[in-house]
Amino acid sequence: MGKTGTVLEDLAVSALAGSLGTKAMEPVSMKLYQLEPEQARTQEDEVRPGAPFQIAAEKTTRLLGLDLNDQQMQKASMAFHYGLAISWAPLYALLRRRGQLRPISAGLAMGSAMSLIADEMLTPALGFSAPNRAYPLVTHVRGYVAHLAFGLAVAGVTEASWYLRRRCP
Repeated sequence: MGKTGTVLEDLAVSALAGSLGTKAMEPVSMKLYQLEPEQARTQEDEVRPGAPFQIAAEKTTRLLGLDLNDQQMQKASMAFHYGLAISWAPLYALLRRRGQLRPISAGLAMGSAMSLIADEMLTPALGFSAPNRAYPLVTHVRGYVAHLAFGLAVAGVTEASWYLRRRCP
């Protein structure tokens, strides 16, 4: 298969891997949240303006002059939520194919990058969350660990797909 075909296949696999990675990440994040001290949960809940993907959807639709009803806004919010994950998942294939990283290393690197760049930098900078310092440290740790789970799930889905289709790097 040519280079273009491989890239297109990797993008298709990445879309699936990003979606399933999000599904794997959510229960990890929720369980870690439940294990946090009550004081930290209370502080986070008090400063958190809402789900970042929902705030992103609201700000973007407002910027575009769109007036969405509640159901449409819910769909737009989910599109932002899964769209972010899907847009980061191709980094895994890039790290494996070009960076020559092994599966676990590539998954952890991708999850780390997503956590640090998307969650810790862009989300507060774009006003999709409160400033980082408003949250307790345990919130940041939970987010980081959850993104590591995302990266490992993306790795698992991608590697399984490559193995089944005999396309391993």
